[in-house]
Amino acid sequence: MQKCLMSLWAVAFGLVVVGGWAMADDKDKPKHSIKDVMKTAMKGGLCKKVGDGSASDAEKKELLALFESLGKNKPPKGEEKSWKEKSEALVNAAKAAVDGKADAADQLKKAANCGACHKDHKAS
Repeated sequence: MQKCLMSLWAVAFGLVVVGGWAMADDKDKPKHSIKDVMKTAMKGGLCKKVGDGSASDAEKKELLALFESLGKNKPPKGEEKSWKEKSEALVNAAKAAVDGKADAADQLKKAANCGACHKDHKAS
């Protein structure tokens, strides 16, 4: 009986450990592809709308979620350190907008420098 309980405990422990790893993996996976982020946030005008102050609170949160996903993607080219720095600047600017900070528009305008990011990271 005791041997059976030990075996059940070992199986349960193994399931918890494996389940925890799977959940950690999901947390680190981007919810949106780079293409989707660019389509909605940049080409779709969401970033501009947040930057000019005409976005709703829900749209500000959507932009933040998109930019958080962006940084979790692997850059098509260039150094990962640069990718993380640029995407983190976008996240910080979007957080500032969500939080209603006065300098959010300036942060967003500076961070959303398409040319600088594309030069370093956009695949040809």
